[in-house]
Amino acid sequence: QVQLVESGGGSVQAGGSLRLSCASSGSTYSRNYMGWFRQVPGKEREGVAVIDTGRGHTYYSDSVKGRFTISRDETLYLQMNSLKPEDTAMYYCAATPSWTYGYFAPRSYNYWGQGTQVTVSS
Repeated sequence: QVQLVESGGGSVQAGGSLRLSCASSGSTYSRNYMGWFRQVPGKEREGVAVIDTGRGHTYYSDSVKGRFTISRDETLYLQMNSLKPEDTAMYYCAATPSWTYGYFAPRSYNYWGQGTQVTVSS
């Protein structure tokens, strides 16, 4: 089992920055791959940034590339810069032992946090 707890969300003006944190515990194997997803009401959950914790390889969606940075020590982070109103969403931390369906596919992930809200105003 894996436990994931996000923090760091909030409200910010466009152009501002936030750093999300995800404290995790449990099986190391089940946390081989971790990532950040976001979701707005009425839309599907989308992958934002993911990391292969063993090799350190990172992947970003086109919408956040160059603005967001995923990193990990004992905690998973998402540094979000140059925020835009369209970044407004509930952000979730996720973990999995394997990217079975691809690294941005939500169904690849077995464990999810409860989410933290990010709101960007124009």
